Amino acid sequence: MIDRKIIAIHQPNFFPWLGFFNKIARADIFILLDHVQMPKTGGTWINRVQLLFSDGKPRWVTVPIKRTYHGFQKVTDVQINSTTQWQKKFLKTLWANYGRSPYYHQIITYLEPLILNDTDNLAEFNISAIKMLNRKLGLTPQIVRSSEFPLDGTSNEMLIALVQAVGGTAYLCGGGASDYMDDNKYASAGVDLIHQNFQHPVYHQIGNHDFVTGLSIIDALMNVGFEGVKDLLNR
Repeated sequence: MIDRKIIAIHQPNFFPWLGFFNKIARADIFILLDHVQMPKTGGTWINRVQLLFSDGKPRWVTVPIKRTYHGFQKVTDVQINSTTQWQKKFLKTLWANYGRSPYYHQIITYLEPLILNDTDNLAEFNISAIKMLNRKLGLTPQIVRSSEFPLDGTSNEMLIALVQAVGGTAYLCGGGASDYMDDNKYASAGVDLIHQNFQHPVYHQIGNHDFVTGLSIIDALMNVGFEGVKDLLNR
Protein backbone atom coordinates (compact mmCIF):
# COMPACT_ATOMS: atom_id res chain seq x y z
CA MET A 1 0.00 0.00 0.00
CA ILE A 2 1.37 3.40 -0.97
CA ASP A 3 1.47 5.94 1.83
CA ARG A 4 -0.49 9.12 1.28
CA LYS A 5 1.38 12.38 0.84
CA ILE A 6 -0.80 14.97 2.57
CA ILE A 7 -0.78 18.55 1.29
CA ALA A 8 -2.20 21.53 3.15
CA ILE A 9 -2.60 24.97 1.59
CA HIS A 10 -3.20 28.34 3.22
CA GLN A 11 -2.45 32.03 2.78
CA PRO A 12 0.63 33.24 4.70
CA ASN A 13 -1.23 34.76 7.63
CA PHE A 14 0.06 37.16 10.28
CA PHE A 15 0.98 35.23 13.46
CA PRO A 16 -1.87 32.79 12.81
CA TRP A 17 -4.12 30.88 15.22
CA LEU A 18 -3.59 27.34 16.49
CA GLY A 19 -5.72 25.82 13.72
CA PHE A 20 -3.21 27.07 11.15
CA PHE A 21 -0.34 25.31 12.92
CA ASN A 22 -2.45 22.18 13.39
CA LYS A 23 -2.67 22.05 9.59
CA ILE A 24 1.09 22.36 9.33
CA ALA A 25 1.56 19.60 11.91
CA ARG A 26 -0.61 17.20 9.92
CA ALA A 27 0.85 17.92 6.48
CA ASP A 28 3.78 16.43 4.61
CA ILE A 29 4.02 19.56 2.46
CA PHE A 30 2.50 22.92 3.38
CA ILE A 31 1.89 25.34 0.52
CA LEU A 32 1.70 29.04 1.33
CA LEU A 33 -0.83 30.53 -1.06
CA ASP A 34 0.90 33.78 -1.98
CA HIS A 35 0.12 34.16 -5.70
CA VAL A 36 -3.59 34.98 -5.17
CA GLN A 37 -5.16 38.43 -5.05
CA MET A 38 -4.87 40.52 -1.90
CA PRO A 39 -8.25 42.08 -0.98
CA LYS A 40 -8.18 45.77 -1.86
CA THR A 41 -10.43 46.76 1.04
CA GLY A 42 -11.64 45.22 4.26
CA GLY A 43 -9.86 43.03 6.75
CA THR A 44 -7.87 39.89 6.06
CA TRP A 45 -5.97 37.46 8.28
CA ILE A 46 -2.92 38.11 6.10
CA ASN A 47 -2.23 41.42 7.83
CA ARG A 48 -4.20 41.26 11.05
CA VAL A 49 -5.02 38.93 13.93
CA GLN A 50 -6.83 39.05 17.25
CA LEU A 51 -5.21 39.11 20.68
CA LEU A 52 -6.83 39.01 24.10
CA PHE A 53 -6.58 42.37 25.81
CA SER A 54 -6.33 42.83 29.57
CA ASP A 55 -10.04 43.65 29.83
CA GLY A 56 -10.85 40.12 28.65
CA LYS A 57 -11.97 41.15 25.16
CA PRO A 58 -10.38 40.16 21.84
CA ARG A 59 -9.16 42.99 19.64
CA TRP A 60 -7.44 43.26 16.28
CA VAL A 61 -3.76 43.99 15.84
CA THR A 62 -2.98 45.08 12.29
CA VAL A 63 0.07 45.41 10.08
CA PRO A 64 -0.45 48.61 8.06
CA ILE A 65 -0.02 48.05 4.34
CA LYS A 66 0.29 50.31 1.32
CA ARG A 67 -2.97 50.45 -0.61
CA THR A 68 -2.03 53.03 -3.22
CA TYR A 69 -1.68 50.48 -6.00
CA HIS A 70 -4.22 50.18 -8.82
CA GLY A 71 -6.00 47.00 -9.88
CA PHE A 72 -4.86 43.51 -8.99
CA GLN A 73 -2.05 42.92 -6.51
CA LYS A 74 -0.81 39.50 -5.47
CA VAL A 75 -0.22 38.68 -1.83
CA THR A 76 3.47 38.20 -2.61
CA ASP A 77 3.71 41.83 -3.77
CA VAL A 78 2.01 43.56 -0.82
CA GLN A 79 4.20 46.16 0.87
CA ILE A 80 4.13 47.09 4.56
CA ASN A 81 3.70 50.74 5.46
CA SER A 82 6.69 51.07 7.76
CA THR A 83 6.25 54.80 8.41
CA THR A 84 3.80 54.12 11.27
CA GLN A 85 6.26 52.44 13.69
CA TRP A 86 3.72 49.62 13.99
CA GLN A 87 6.31 47.15 15.29
CA LYS A 88 7.07 49.25 18.38
CA LYS A 89 3.34 49.67 18.97
CA PHE A 90 2.85 45.92 18.60
CA LEU A 91 5.54 45.19 21.19
CA LYS A 92 3.97 47.72 23.58
CA THR A 93 0.58 46.05 23.05
CA LEU A 94 2.06 42.68 23.96
CA TRP A 95 3.63 44.11 27.10
CA ALA A 96 0.46 45.91 28.17
CA ASN A 97 -1.77 42.88 27.75
CA TYR A 98 0.51 39.90 28.34
CA GLY A 99 3.20 41.31 30.61
CA ARG A 100 1.81 39.33 33.57
CA SER A 101 1.41 36.10 31.61
CA PRO A 102 3.47 33.18 32.97
CA TYR A 103 5.61 32.81 29.84
CA TYR A 104 5.83 36.44 28.73
CA HIS A 105 9.59 36.87 29.18
CA GLN A 106 10.43 33.56 27.52
CA ILE A 107 8.15 34.20 24.56
CA ILE A 108 8.88 37.87 23.97
CA THR A 109 12.60 37.11 23.81
CA TYR A 110 11.87 34.81 20.87
CA LEU A 111 9.15 36.94 19.24
CA GLU A 112 10.83 40.33 19.34
CA PRO A 113 13.34 39.62 16.54
CA LEU A 114 10.51 38.18 14.42
CA ILE A 115 8.41 41.30 14.97
CA LEU A 116 11.33 43.64 14.29
CA ASN A 117 12.07 41.96 10.95
CA ASP A 118 12.99 44.91 8.71
CA THR A 119 11.50 43.59 5.48
CA ASP A 120 8.86 45.77 3.81
CA ASN A 121 7.25 42.77 2.11
CA LEU A 122 4.24 41.41 4.02
CA ALA A 123 4.48 37.85 2.69
CA GLU A 124 8.20 37.67 3.48
CA PHE A 125 7.51 38.95 7.00
CA ASN A 126 4.74 36.42 7.67
CA ILE A 127 6.53 33.47 6.10
CA SER A 128 9.69 34.16 8.08
CA ALA A 129 7.70 34.24 11.34
CA ILE A 130 5.78 31.06 10.46
CA LYS A 131 8.97 29.16 9.62
CA MET A 132 10.71 30.25 12.82
CA LEU A 133 7.71 29.25 14.94
CA ASN A 134 7.57 25.90 13.12
CA ARG A 135 11.20 25.29 14.01
CA LYS A 136 10.64 26.13 17.67
CA LEU A 137 7.53 23.93 17.83
CA GLY A 138 9.20 21.00 16.10
CA LEU A 139 6.98 21.13 13.01
CA THR A 140 8.91 19.75 10.06
CA PRO A 141 6.85 19.60 6.84
CA GLN A 142 8.35 20.99 3.66
CA ILE A 143 7.21 24.59 3.15
CA VAL A 144 6.76 25.90 -0.39
CA ARG A 145 5.07 28.93 -1.94
CA SER A 146 2.38 28.76 -4.61
CA SER A 147 4.14 31.56 -6.50
CA GLU A 148 6.88 29.03 -7.31
CA PHE A 149 4.51 27.22 -9.69
CA PRO A 150 3.08 28.45 -13.04
CA LEU A 151 -0.58 27.69 -12.39
CA ASP A 152 -3.88 28.74 -13.89
CA GLY A 153 -7.42 28.21 -12.67
CA THR A 154 -9.34 29.20 -9.58
CA SER A 155 -10.85 27.57 -6.51
CA ASN A 156 -10.92 23.75 -6.66
CA GLU A 157 -8.99 23.49 -9.93
CA MET A 158 -6.16 25.62 -8.58
CA LEU A 159 -5.94 23.66 -5.32
CA ILE A 160 -5.92 20.33 -7.14
CA ALA A 161 -3.19 21.61 -9.47
CA LEU A 162 -1.08 22.68 -6.48
CA VAL A 163 -1.49 19.31 -4.77
CA GLN A 164 -0.45 17.53 -7.96
CA ALA A 165 2.44 19.93 -8.59
CA VAL A 166 4.16 18.78 -5.38
CA GLY A 167 3.31 15.12 -5.84
CA GLY A 168 0.55 15.03 -3.28
CA THR A 169 -2.08 12.32 -3.06
CA ALA A 170 -4.34 13.93 -0.43
CA TYR A 171 -5.52 17.46 0.34
CA LEU A 172 -6.13 18.55 3.94
CA CYS A 173 -8.83 21.22 3.87
CA GLY A 174 -9.89 23.48 6.73
CA GLY A 175 -13.33 24.16 8.12
CA GLY A 176 -13.87 27.29 6.04
CA ALA A 177 -13.57 25.34 2.80
CA SER A 178 -17.01 23.73 2.88
CA ASP A 179 -18.62 26.62 1.00
CA TYR A 180 -16.70 26.01 -2.21
CA MET A 181 -15.32 22.45 -2.04
CA ASP A 182 -16.44 20.10 -4.80
CA ASP A 183 -15.59 16.60 -3.54
CA ASN A 184 -16.23 15.03 -6.95
CA LYS A 185 -13.49 17.08 -8.63
CA TYR A 186 -10.91 15.81 -6.15
CA ALA A 187 -12.07 12.22 -6.57
CA SER A 188 -11.87 12.55 -10.36
CA ALA A 189 -8.32 13.89 -10.06
CA GLY A 190 -7.28 11.02 -7.81
CA VAL A 191 -6.79 13.29 -4.79
CA ASP A 192 -8.11 12.13 -1.43
CA LEU A 193 -9.92 14.83 0.50
CA ILE A 194 -9.26 15.07 4.24
CA HIS A 195 -11.30 17.47 6.38
CA GLN A 196 -9.28 19.01 9.19
CA ASN A 197 -12.19 19.15 11.66
CA PHE A 198 -10.05 21.17 14.06
CA GLN A 199 -11.43 21.33 17.60
CA HIS A 200 -9.93 24.32 19.38
CA PRO A 201 -8.19 23.19 22.60
CA VAL A 202 -8.95 25.08 25.79
CA TYR A 203 -6.11 26.39 27.95
CA HIS A 204 -5.88 28.84 30.82
CA GLN A 205 -5.92 32.45 29.65
CA ILE A 206 -4.61 34.77 32.34
CA GLY A 207 -7.21 37.17 33.68
CA ASN A 208 -10.01 35.70 31.60
CA HIS A 209 -12.79 33.44 32.86
CA ASP A 210 -14.55 32.76 29.55
CA PHE A 211 -12.19 31.12 27.09
CA VAL A 212 -11.79 33.01 23.81
CA THR A 213 -11.01 30.95 20.70
CA GLY A 214 -9.46 31.90 17.37
CA LEU A 215 -6.72 34.15 18.71
CA SER A 216 -3.17 34.41 17.45
CA ILE A 217 -0.84 31.62 18.51
CA ILE A 218 0.85 34.35 20.53
CA ASP A 219 -1.96 34.11 23.09
CA ALA A 220 -1.36 30.39 23.64
CA LEU A 221 2.40 30.88 23.76
CA MET A 222 2.12 33.57 26.41
CA ASN A 223 -0.13 31.41 28.57
CA VAL A 224 1.32 27.90 28.22
CA GLY A 225 4.75 28.36 26.60
CA PHE A 226 6.33 26.47 23.73
CA GLU A 227 6.06 23.05 25.34
CA GLY A 228 2.44 23.69 26.23
CA VAL A 229 1.61 24.67 22.66
CA LYS A 230 3.31 21.51 21.40
CA ASP A 231 0.97 19.53 23.66
CA LEU A 232 -2.06 21.48 22.40
CA LEU A 233 -1.16 20.74 18.77
CA ASN A 234 -0.64 17.04 19.53
CA ARG A 235 -4.04 16.52 21.16
